[in-house]
Amino acid sequence: MTIRYGCFFSYAHGRHALMQRFKTALADALRCYLEPYFDNEDELFVDTEQLGGGDDLDRKIARAMCESVCMILIYTPKYEAHAYTRREYAAMRLLEAERSKWYTLPSHLIIPVIMTQHPDRLPPQIASSSFYVDFSHFTMATADLKSNPDFLPDIDKMVKRIATHYQYQKLYMPPGHDCNQFVLPDVPPEWRAIPDLTFPKK
Repeated sequence: MTIRYGCFFSYAHGRHALMQRFKTALADALRCYLEPYFDNEDELFVDTEQLGGGDDLDRKIARAMCESVCMILIYTPKYEAHAYTRREYAAMRLLEAERSKWYTLPSHLIIPVIMTQHPDRLPPQIASSSFYVDFSHFTMATADLKSNPDFLPDIDKMVKRIATHYQYQKLYMPPGHDCNQFVLPDVPPEWRAIPDLTFPKK
């Protein structure tokens, strides 16, 4: 295995400006502050930038995840509704379990970033995380995240966590570890119970 990316970006695709702008703004900020910590690796893997139309999606995604230090999970209610993003989450949990045998993990490899809160509550996969950041106050009027004092403290925490894992993985990755052997798991179940919408009969 060779480390090729600082973070794998896991997110549900959006059609409109808010979701697209949030993803781009967060990616730009992380690239800006991660760059000094890396040797020659790319700061992020973002599927829309690095995958072509003819790619074997599952194989390329699995390899990119395995070659990434951590995962940034952009949480929206849409994220947990999509089978493929839940699958990416499950895949990074498998990688975390594997890497926990290489070194004592200083923190989890999945860093949730909340873009939009669920109207009910966060799912346990996010709420039980030892660290997540809440950027749900981001709007189309929000200034550039790279220089926005409301967001910079949390961006700094994310960057330092990623940089720490990067150094550990460079030291403790087993020689000859082959990311071509890693495959995505089956689609996991829904993250929350489907509500019973059956109305009582009179």
